[in-house]
Amino acid sequence: MEINKYIDHTLLKPTASFDQIDKICEEAKKYEFASVCINPCFVKYAAEQLKGSSVKVCTVIGFPLGNTTTQAKVDEAKQALKDGADEFDMVLNQSWIKSNKIEDAQADIAAVRKAIGDKLLKVILETCNLTDEEIAKASQISEKAKADYVKTSTGFGSEGATPEAVKIMKANISDQVKIKASGGIRDLETAEMYINLGVSRLGASSGVQIMQGKTSTQNY
Repeated sequence: MEINKYIDHTLLKPTASFDQIDKICEEAKKYEFASVCINPCFVKYAAEQLKGSSVKVCTVIGFPLGNTTTQAKVDEAKQALKDGADEFDMVLNQSWIKSNKIEDAQADIAAVRKAIGDKLLKVILETCNLTDEEIAKASQISEKAKADYVKTSTGFGSEGATPEAVKIMKANISDQVKIKASGGIRDLETAEMYINLGVSRLGASSGVQIMQGKTSTQNY
């Protein structure tokens, strides 16, 4: 099991600096992580730093609340695409899910899907804010809107990934859609547990510690 290939090496803190972006890009190249996951303002810079490497540039859309307008998400995604983003982790409009505006929530995802073409799209459900039934619905509409992944968490909610949420997500998508677990994954044991549950990607700010077999104490 090549754990490194599962990891989106993540830095989404509001105080992140260019020096820190340099650091995670270098770490990502060293450990050959799947991607670096960064805020949109850093995409162009990170794409330059990672040029020639296997590491993808992943960014976030509508982050961290998901309640910006669809047009704002589309514009943000288009700019990030222009700047060199390879993968897009967009936040679900949870208010629309809570209000049973399921078609609107699906259209929101579909609009970003259309904006980024064939680039990888992951939909962040923020499962800590949703009931089991809402997690199931959100997973289903993400697939209908042609998302490539459903993702548990932003890392900024009250709780990150849980095995229970991952199981509900898995039960409500086909084999065509993958799962990304994120939030609270700070050691190798937890990473392996999620992979064994069928997760294909891990969002972690503790990628280096995971690779070194250590337990990270950092958190957002």
